[in-house]
Amino acid sequence: MQRLDGLTSWHADWSQLRVVVLGLGVTGFAVADTLAELGARVLVAASAPDEERARILPVIGVDLVEIGGGDDAADIAALAAHEPELLVVSPGFRPEHPLLRWAEREGLAVWGDIELAWRVRDKIAPAAEWILVTGTNGKTTTTQLTATMLQEAGVRVAPCGNIGVPVLDAVRDPAGFDVLVVELSSFQLHRLPTAGPGALAPLASVCLNLAEDHYDWHGSAEAYRDAKAKVYANTRVACVYNLRDEATMRMVEQAEVQEGCRAIGFAADTPGPSDVGLVDGILVDRAFHDDRRHSALELGTLSDVAAAGLATPHGLANALAAAALARAAGAPVIAVRDALRRFRVDAHRTETVLEAAGIVWVDDSKATNPHAAESALTAFRSVVWIVGGLLKGVDIAPLVARHRSRLRAAVVLGVDRSAVLEAFARHAPDLPVFEVEPDDTEGVMTGAVRAAAAAAHDGDTVLLAPAAASMDQFDDYADRGRRFASAVHQHHGEGAPHGDDPNDAPGTVD
Repeated sequence: MQRLDGLTSWHADWSQLRVVVLGLGVTGFAVADTLAELGARVLVAASAPDEERARILPVIGVDLVEIGGGDDAADIAALAAHEPELLVVSPGFRPEHPLLRWAEREGLAVWGDIELAWRVRDKIAPAAEWILVTGTNGKTTTTQLTATMLQEAGVRVAPCGNIGVPVLDAVRDPAGFDVLVVELSSFQLHRLPTAGPGALAPLASVCLNLAEDHYDWHGSAEAYRDAKAKVYANTRVACVYNLRDEATMRMVEQAEVQEGCRAIGFAADTPGPSDVGLVDGILVDRAFHDDRRHSALELGTLSDVAAAGLATPHGLANALAAAALARAAGAPVIAVRDALRRFRVDAHRTETVLEAAGIVWVDDSKATNPHAAESALTAFRSVVWIVGGLLKGVDIAPLVARHRSRLRAAVVLGVDRSAVLEAFARHAPDLPVFEVEPDDTEGVMTGAVRAAAAAAHDGDTVLLAPAAASMDQFDDYADRGRRFASAVHQHHGEGAPHGDDPNDAPGTVD
């Protein structure tokens, strides 16, 4: 343990450190590759490892053992034979996993990839500043938009982390960066220490919002909240929080931050002297302004936000949060404005697929929990709602009750249909509800679109906002969204959108 405490630099002595890496996804491979480059002795333990990555491991001097066959004792023995001093775990492994329980009993240090990346962040000098982004919803958009604002300011910046690019890959990029904007999931935050040699000290941080999600993984609402709150620990310049979400304000109030760190609020409302907000359709900054007691700086307009694909309430909130983070890092007002004007939100985030016969078809497949779906529902007046999937232990009934008045009909799909159907029966008993029976993946969206088209009237929006994860019937939320778009175009006799084969696209994570 004393040796591990001293490993706080790329240039420390990592040679021959015996490490087990759990998982061989994108993150696990980046961890193994990094440790091998540092000279550690690495064993990767993975179930059904990716063949291409598995072929590369021997080339970089890393061993592989397959686990997960149902014999926990054999898996533990395979790891114990390596005599590890450290275990680095990929985000998907639940805290109660037998191998993590074994490591705990043995007193082994357990890190996540984010802690490792922080410890070796100085490979390219000077080390980049870190900006941390988390929240139940909006993380990826806010991460990308913050990076775009800093890029407009001439900063060498990389969005990374849960967004799809491992932080370790960004840290090791030979070009080097001035700032890393790091999206963090609750799984990654769960493993982060808030004190000691592995604790992060970001320039700025934000928890965008807190809503019911991933309780099945964390075990309780309190554990999920505590994981998210870690994002603020040791922040140096600005803790950005949501003025409309009291939980994020409480996180900031309770956080141990560095002296001089400021709390910066955001909301689509008239801002206070330490906030960013909205006045007469103009996004304004009263936080990073010398005369903030008496005036504000213009950051952009609602037209700019709408052109970027951020016209929904949560989209505007993401834009304000990104502006606060970028301003905390020194981006001038003009860079924020220009970034808003050139930014375009990623696919599957309240994306209009088609307008035909007076009906608008909208893909918000990224709405993988009720909080995200609620924001999408709020943006439209009359909705045929395509909903359902893998609920992840959350209750959808309150969402149904709140939005009954704007629903024309509902189309229910996914393995957890019974809970969704019960919610409609209880809170919207007179609403037309169509159930898409289990089918092969090819047929699910065809059936859903056919049912939605039959229910929709002129002026309605057919909204795919499942409020649930996708892995029950699809590869991921992007696959779900692509198949929805393809089914919509085929229903209207247009064929699949150009270049959008639902069977030919990289995976993403719910």
